[in-house]
Amino acid sequence: MGGFISFAGNVSFKNAQSLRDAASLVPEERVLVETDSPYLAPVPHRGKPNEPSYVPMVGAAVAQAMDRPVDRIAGATVANTVKAFGLPAGL
Repeated sequence: MGGFISFAGNVSFKNAQSLRDAASLVPEERVLVETDSPYLAPVPHRGKPNEPSYVPMVGAAVAQAMDRPVDRIAGATVANTVKAFGLPAGL
C-alpha cells in the first residue's frame, strides 16, 4: 500500500524486543527512524528529554535489529525520508 514504518528511541530499550522483532521484518525501502521528541529518548539517554540529534542512535538500534550495517540503514532511511515527504533528491 506504499506506507512506511518508523521507529523511535524506544526500539533501543531493553524491554522492547517486540519492536526489534518488528524492525527485523520491515523492508529497507519502507523503514524510517525518528526521535519522537521530546519523549522516548534512546539508550543511553533514556529518561531524559529527547532531541533530533539522537536520530543516529535510533538508526543504529534499527540496523542492529535488522542485522544490517548502520551505513546501509542510514542511506535507506535518508532515501525513504526523501520519498515519503516528497523532498528534492540529493539531500
